[in-house]
Amino acid sequence: ICVTLALLDSANDKDPVVREQVRKSILTLGKQQPNKVLSMCQDYLVKHPKLIVGHRVVILQTIELIVKTKIDDISYLKIKSIISLASDEMTRSKDVVPDWQQAASNILVAVGNKYINDIMEEILSKFQPGILPHFFVVQTLASLSESNVYGMVPFLNAILGTMLPMLGMAKQDNMKWVFSSALSHFSESILEYLANLDKAPDPTVRKDTFSSEIYAAYDILYCSWLQSRESKLRLTVAEAVGSMSHLIAHDKLEEQLPKLIPTILSLYKKNTETNFLFNMDWLICMNNGSCTVILILLPLQVCAPVDYSNPLTVKNHNEVLRCFSILANTFPDRLVMFVLQKLENSNERIRMGSLAVLRHLINSSTSIMESKKLLILASIRQPLADHSNKRVVQVISAMAHHGYLELEGGDLLVKFIIQHCALPDTYYVRQRPSDPEEVTNEALRSMCDNTLHLFTTTVGRLTDVLWPMLLYYLTPGQYSNATAPLCKSLTLLGTKKRASQEPNFNIDFNEHGRCLLGEGAPFTSRGHGAPSLSLLNVISPNIHPNAETLWEKEIPALLSYLEGFWSWLHGSFQSFLYRCIGVTLQQCSNKEVVQKQLQEMLISARHNDAIERAGVAMGIGLCASSHLDATLAKLDDFGKSDAFKKASGIFSLLKDKNDLDVEKMKSTLILCYGYVALHAPEDQILSRIDSDILRSISKHFNTKDLTMKLSLIQSVGLIARAISTVVRNQGYMFVRKQELMGVMMVSVCHVYVLCCVVVRTVLCLFNSPSWNHFCLLLFPQALYKDTFNALQELLRNILARDLNPDGLQSVFKHIEEWLSSGQGHERERAMNTTAHILEFYFNNLHVKNMVTFHNLGSLLGRLAPRCTDPNPLVRRAAIDCIYTLLYIQLRYEGFSLDYKDDSVERLITLRESMDNPDHSVLYKTCSELAKIISKRLPQQQLNTLIFMLIEGLVDSQSNCSRASSVLLNTLLKNRGMLEVLHIRLQMISEEQVKVSVAQSILILATQHLQTVINTLISYPLPFDSWSCEMWIALGADSKLASQIMEMLMEKLNIMVPYVDKKESMMRGGLTKVATSHPLAMTCALKEMMLNGQSQEAVVSLFPQLFSSLLVRLGSSVGVTLPKDINSSGTNRKSPTKLAAGFDVCGWVRRRHTLASTYCIIRHTGWSLLNHHVVTELMMMDVLMNNMMERISDPSCTVRMLAVRGLGNIAVGSPEKVNKYAKELLAAMSSGMEEKDDPGKRITLEAMSGLSKVLLYLDKKNVQLLVVYIFMKIKPFLESENDEIRCASIMLLGNLSKFGSGEPVFKDQIHNVLVSLLLHLSDPNLQVVKACKYAMRVCAPVVGSELITTMFQNHLHEDKSLHYGEFINDLTKYIVNFPGMLNFYHITVIQFFKSNWAEVRAGAAMFIGR
Repeated sequence: ICVTLALLDSANDKDPVVREQVRKSILTLGKQQPNKVLSMCQDYLVKHPKLIVGHRVVILQTIELIVKTKIDDISYLKIKSIISLASDEMTRSKDVVPDWQQAASNILVAVGNKYINDIMEEILSKFQPGILPHFFVVQTLASLSESNVYGMVPFLNAILGTMLPMLGMAKQDNMKWVFSSALSHFSESILEYLANLDKAPDPTVRKDTFSSEIYAAYDILYCSWLQSRESKLRLTVAEAVGSMSHLIAHDKLEEQLPKLIPTILSLYKKNTETNFLFNMDWLICMNNGSCTVILILLPLQVCAPVDYSNPLTVKNHNEVLRCFSILANTFPDRLVMFVLQKLENSNERIRMGSLAVLRHLINSSTSIMESKKLLILASIRQPLADHSNKRVVQVISAMAHHGYLELEGGDLLVKFIIQHCALPDTYYVRQRPSDPEEVTNEALRSMCDNTLHLFTTTVGRLTDVLWPMLLYYLTPGQYSNATAPLCKSLTLLGTKKRASQEPNFNIDFNEHGRCLLGEGAPFTSRGHGAPSLSLLNVISPNIHPNAETLWEKEIPALLSYLEGFWSWLHGSFQSFLYRCIGVTLQQCSNKEVVQKQLQEMLISARHNDAIERAGVAMGIGLCASSHLDATLAKLDDFGKSDAFKKASGIFSLLKDKNDLDVEKMKSTLILCYGYVALHAPEDQILSRIDSDILRSISKHFNTKDLTMKLSLIQSVGLIARAISTVVRNQGYMFVRKQELMGVMMVSVCHVYVLCCVVVRTVLCLFNSPSWNHFCLLLFPQALYKDTFNALQELLRNILARDLNPDGLQSVFKHIEEWLSSGQGHERERAMNTTAHILEFYFNNLHVKNMVTFHNLGSLLGRLAPRCTDPNPLVRRAAIDCIYTLLYIQLRYEGFSLDYKDDSVERLITLRESMDNPDHSVLYKTCSELAKIISKRLPQQQLNTLIFMLIEGLVDSQSNCSRASSVLLNTLLKNRGMLEVLHIRLQMISEEQVKVSVAQSILILATQHLQTVINTLISYPLPFDSWSCEMWIALGADSKLASQIMEMLMEKLNIMVPYVDKKESMMRGGLTKVATSHPLAMTCALKEMMLNGQSQEAVVSLFPQLFSSLLVRLGSSVGVTLPKDINSSGTNRKSPTKLAAGFDVCGWVRRRHTLASTYCIIRHTGWSLLNHHVVTELMMMDVLMNNMMERISDPSCTVRMLAVRGLGNIAVGSPEKVNKYAKELLAAMSSGMEEKDDPGKRITLEAMSGLSKVLLYLDKKNVQLLVVYIFMKIKPFLESENDEIRCASIMLLGNLSKFGSGEPVFKDQIHNVLVSLLLHLSDPNLQVVKACKYAMRVCAPVVGSELITTMFQNHLHEDKSLHYGEFINDLTKYIVNFPGMLNFYHITVIQFFKSNWAEVRAGAAMFIGR
C-alpha cells in the first residue's frame, strides 16, 4: 500500500521517463493485485479532486492498462465503480479537455469489451433526446462500435434514432466532427457485422434495419456539413459519406449520384494537397456522363507522388486505383483507351501514374483485360524508351504473370529487362548521388536482376519463352554486364529441363565461348565466374559428349574454390592465362615453340605486378614438368640477358628508373626456379637442385630488396617441398641444408622487422581504424594459420621421437612460459598448442609396462589455474588439456584406450559452464575440478601439484591466481604446508587471494592443529606482517580459536617467562631476559584477537585469559628482550619491549588501562608520529593502535589530534604508510564524515592528512576506494570555510593519479569540472592555487589531449591567469563532449546563487561563452 501510494504521488514527475516508469511500476503491482490497486487509484482521485490534469491523466491511463490486462480477475463490483469513476471524470468538465477526457473514455472502451451492457447503461444515461451530449460521450460510442462490433451493433438502431435530432442542434465544428466520425464508425461496424452474420449474436439483423436512419443522417452531412470551410471537418464528412453509402438503399443512392459525384470530385479539385479517403464502390451505379468527369479528375490523384511513410497517402492512392478497377467493370473499352493514350503524354508524372493504373488493371481485372493484351503490348513500346522508369519494369513483371510475354512482341519486353541488367555503374566506388530521388543505374539494374529471377522461378509458362532465348544474349558484348544474372537464370531453366528430359533442352549452338572466357577473371562483370561455371556444368551434354563426365567432376571443385576466395586482385586475368600457357606447353612436343613461348612469357610479363609475377612463375614451372632442361636453359639465358645489366661508373650515381624493374625481374626469376623445382619430374630434380637451381638463386642471398627477399623465402620453401617429396622414395643428402636454413632465418627476421616498422609508421601517420586492413595485408590470416600448423607439426615430430613423460615435459617447457603471458592471444595459442600435443600423445601412446606418469602433478598445476582465464577460449582449452591428461594417467594405470571414467567424463559438463564469465560460477567450477583431480591423482603426485598451485598464487592474471587458491583449498580439504604458504604470502598482492590463503591455513589447522601451532610459534620475533596475518586467520573460527587459546594459556602457565643471565663478563650482576616462546605466544594471542570473529572465544575464556595475561604482565616487569630479537629480518612489526603482554591485556580489558599511560598516549601520540624516531624505537604499532582507539574518543579535540597524528605517519615514517593503508583510509574517511565537529576541525585534518598519505600509498591499496573518497570530497568543494574548500580541492588533485584509466572516475571529474573552473576566480588566493594544481593533475583523466595541454600550459600556481581568455579558449574544446553539455549547462546555472560574487560572475561569463 505504501509503495503504491508513493508511486501515485510521483505519477506527475517532471521527467516523462520517470512518469512512464511509475506507470509501469503501478501496472506491475496491478497485475498482482488488480482489485486493491484499482481501489487505491480510485480513492486517490476521489480524495484529490483538485489534482492537476496531467497527474489525473497518468493515473487514469494506469487504470486503463490494468483493466485491459486483468479484466477477467477484477470483481464485478469493482468494474461498476470503475465505470462510474470514468464516466464522472469524462464529463465533469463541460469544456473539452482532450487528454483528461480521452483517458477516461479509454477506460470505458476497455471495460466495454467485456461489460458492454453496463457501459451502455452508463453512457446512454448521458445521451438523452433533445439534449446535445458531451463531446466525449459521442466519441466513446464511436470507439466502442469499433472495439466491440458484436456488442454495439444491437444498440445502434436506438442510438441513431436518438442522434438524428441532435445533428441539427450541432452548431460548433467540433461537435459536427465528432458526430461525423461516429456515423462513419457506426457504418463500418454495421458492415462488418453484416459480413460476419455467422459469428453475430443476432443473425436476423439486415441492412434495411439502418437504411432510413443512415439516409436521414446522410442528407444532413451532404447538404450542410460537406460544404464547411474547415478542411478537417470536410475530410471527416467525406469519409463518413463514403462509409454510409453502403447502407443507403440502392434506389436512393442512384438518385443522389448525379449530385454526389460532382460534389466529391470538386472537393478533390479544390483540395489538390489534401487526400480524401473516399469509398467509391457506388461508382458502379453511375452513368456515362459521370464516367467522363471521373476520368478527367481521377488521374490528378493517381499521378500525385506517394509518400509511403504516410499511411494516409498510401491508403488514398490504393483507393484511387480501386476506383479504376470498378470503372473497368462498367466501361472497360473506354477506360483502357484512356489509360493507353496517357502513356504517350509528355508529362512524366502523368506517364508514371498511367503505368501504375495499367499495372493495377493487369493484376486486378484479368478477365476484362484478356481481350486487350495485344493492344496493350503494342502500346507499351513507347514507354520502353524511358530507361529510368522503374514503373515500366513493374508493368512488365505484371504482364509476365498474366501471359503477355508469350504473345508476339513479348520478346521486346524480355530484351528490355536484359538491357537494364547490363547497365554500367552510375557512380564510381564510394561515390553517392547528390539527388536522393535520382534513379541510379545500380538501383534499376538490381530491380531488373530480381525481375529476371522471378520470371525464371515463379512464372512457369515463361520457361519455353526464356529457353533458349536467354542464351542469345550471352555472346553480344553490350550484354557482358548481364552475364551473371543471365547465367543464373539459364542454370535454373537448364537444370529443370535436363531433370525432366525435355526435348528442347538439346540445342545446336556454336557460341558458348563467353562462359569459358569469363573464368579468367571470375570476379569482374559483377562476379560472373561462378554463374558461368554452373551454366557450363548444366549444358555440358550440349557441348560435347565427353565434357559431361569431366565437368561434373571438376566444376564443383572450381566453384568451391571461388566461393572460398575472398578477393581477386588486379592482374588475376593475366595470371590465369600464364598458367593456361604452362599447361598447354606441357603437351607440346615442338622444342622451338616451347623456347619461343617461354621467352615471350618472361619478356612480356609485368614484373612489377606481384600476382602476374607469380602467374609467370607458375606457368614456367608447369612447363618444366615436361621440358625441364629446356626450361632451365631458358631461365639461365634470361638471367644473363642485357635486361639485368645496370648502369655503371659515374652514371650509377643517378638512380635509373629501370633499376627497380630489374629487382622485380630478378624476383620473378627466383620464383620461377622455385616452381620449376616443385613441378619437375621426380627422377630428374635431385641432380638439378645443386648444379642449376641453387647455383642460380644463391647469387641473390645477400640482397637487400624486400621483394627479392620474399621471393627467396617462397622459392626456398618450394624447393624444400620438392625435395621432401622425392627423398621419401630415394635416398638423398642435402648438403646445403644448413646454409639455406641460415639464409632463411636472416631473411625472415629482416622481413618481419621491416613489416613491423612500416605498420608502426603507418599507424602513427594515419590514426584511423581503416588502417587495420593494412595490417591484415601484411600479416594475413592464412599465413598465421599455416605458420601455426607448421609449429604444431614440428612439435609432433619432436614428441614422436621421444614419446614418454620426459619427452612430453621437454616439449611442454617451451610452451609453459607463454601460458601466463600478459597477452590473451598468446595464452590462447599456447593453450591450443598444449591441447594439440597432449591429444597427439594420448592417441599415439602404447603402454607395454606399468610406468609412472611422474610429471602429471606439475602439468596439472600449470594448466588447472587457466580454467578461469579471462579469455573463454583459454578456459575451454584448459579443460580439454586436463581431460586428456587424466586419461593419459588412466592409460598408464593399465586401462584400455576406450575406457571411460565417470569422474573424468564430468569435465565435459564443466567445460560448458566455462562460457559463463561470472566469477562465482568459474570459482565453483574450479572447486568441482579440484575434486575430480583429487580423486584421480596418485598420492605421490599430490605434493608436486600443491607446490605448483602455490606458484600459481602469484600468476599475472588475478583470475588465475584466485583459481589457484580455490584449487589449493579444495585439495587440502579433500586430501589433507605451512612454510611454503608463509613464503608465498609475501609475494601476493591480491587481497582476495590472501583471504583464500588464510582459509587454507585454517583448514590445515583443523586437521593438524598441534603441528601448525608449533610451527607458527617457532617463527622469529618480532613476527613479520605475514606471520601476523597467519595468526589472524586462525582467529576466524571461534571454536578453533578457543582450542588454540587454551593450548597457549596452558603453556604460558607452565613455561618460565624469563631467565637470569650475566650482564657481561666484567660485571657480576644478573639480568632478567625474556624467553622467546612465552613472548611468541603472547604476541600470537594478540594477533588472534585482532580478528573480530574471535570475540566469542575471547568472551567465553575471558577469566582465564585475563588472569594469565595479568600474570604475564607482572612477570615482565624489569625484564629485557633477548639480544637477537631485532636481527630477524626486515618488514617486521616493531617490538614493544615487553608491552606485547600489556597490549593483549589492554585489548581484553577493552581499553581499561592505567590512567597515566592513557593520558600520555592520548595527548602526545599524534606528535610522536611526526618523527622517524618512532620507527627507530619500534613504537609504531603501539602508537598506531592507540591513535586508532582515540578516533572514537569522547573529546572532539582528542579525535582531531588522533586524525592529525595518523596523517603525520606520512611525514615521520612514509615507508609504513602502505602497511597501515586500510587503517589510515578508514580513519580519514571516518574523519570526513564526523558530525560532532562544530568547527569542522576534524574534517579539515582528515582531508589534509589524507592528502599527505596519498602521496605514498600504492595504487592497489586505493583503487577500489577512489570513487568512494571522491564522493566524500564533493560536498566540501563549495564550503564557506576557505581552508576546507582549499583542502578538499587539493585532496581531489592528489586522488586523481589513482583514478586514471577508470571510466567511473572520469565521469566524476566531469561532474566537478565546472566547480573547479569557476573557483579559479575564487576570492581566496590559496583556493585558486589549489584549483590550478587540481585541474593540472586531473587533466589527463578528462579525456581530451587539447584540454590537457591547455591546463598544463596555463595553470601554474605562481603565474597569473587571464580568466576571460582562458574560459573563451576552453569552451571551444568542451563542445567535444556533447553528452556532457547539458549537464554543464545545468551545473553552471546553480552557481548563479553562489555566495561569492566572483564565482557568480564567472558563471555568467562561462554560460555566455
